[in-house]
Amino acid sequence: MALPFLLLLLWFPLAESKLNVDYYNKTCPEFLETMGRVITDKQLSTPTTAAGALRLFFHDCMVGGCDASLLITTNAFNKAERDAELDRSLPGDAFDLVIRAKTALELQCPGIVSCADIMAVAARDLVTMVGGPHYKVRLGRKDSLVSRASDVEGHIASPNMTLDKIISMFESKGLSIQEMVALSGAHTIGFSHCSEFSNRIYNFSKTSQYDPSMNPKYAEGLRKLCTNYTKDMGVSAFNDVMTPGKFDNMYYLNLQRGLGLLASDQAMASDPRTKPFVDLYAKNQTAFFNAFAHAMEKVSIYMIKTGKKGEVRHRCDAFNSIQTGETKTTA
Repeated sequence: MALPFLLLLLWFPLAESKLNVDYYNKTCPEFLETMGRVITDKQLSTPTTAAGALRLFFHDCMVGGCDASLLITTNAFNKAERDAELDRSLPGDAFDLVIRAKTALELQCPGIVSCADIMAVAARDLVTMVGGPHYKVRLGRKDSLVSRASDVEGHIASPNMTLDKIISMFESKGLSIQEMVALSGAHTIGFSHCSEFSNRIYNFSKTSQYDPSMNPKYAEGLRKLCTNYTKDMGVSAFNDVMTPGKFDNMYYLNLQRGLGLLASDQAMASDPRTKPFVDLYAKNQTAFFNAFAHAMEKVSIYMIKTGKKGEVRHRCDAFNSIQTGETKTTA
């Protein structure tokens, strides 16, 4: 048995041993086919869906595990995870995709497929659809019984967080620096609002209007794009200015050229702990794809819920019973 696989087994708790790629073969045999149809329709109609679904999945997994806790809607008794400050910018199209998939699957096999599994497969299939690697997704996750906005802080990296803090955050979840750099490559698709990088392009310091680590022409272009961002909060820029809709290694090449959009991304191109991996993935897309696929497999079974520790929700945005603070009452 290969050493990396042995290490992977040692890293995770026993719960994930209940997961397998054939989990729904008998109970919902058309699961993957239905997912594929819903995902394709949504991506073709809204090309930003891939980046949104990937981000949604990652945000969900990093806070308490891959358990769809991020999908729960706030009610009178509980402020849910999705309403935390760091999650408010998550795109509605990603939530819509999960709702569409869940609705289709409930018509075919009611009460069988979890929202957590839908999120995991959607992220994988969309990455592949826009040119990225295909990797195995083991199935059988249950949906969470808890979702609290107060749990988010300290688990999701913000655009201006220092690299030290980001590395520490990833390491606390058993993810190495190399895995962090590989996962950051997800920024090869998607966009960021001007408010997330405005401090890099306006009044950066007493000696420079913009962050000197940025390509000057790139900085100037962003300054023009974001001129009215304080009035129009929806103004945004692609994370990858060169190939924004394609999952490739251009993100790392951009970092080498001073074309990183977010400060936390650009910092990886110069820090001695991360630079070797940025350079490797910029030079070798296959190495990036392999590393990304491995890291996503690892993330996708982080603190998953099985058995009585979770449930299969009837609706992805609501628990099967009403929550009142820490307790639950039957609806």
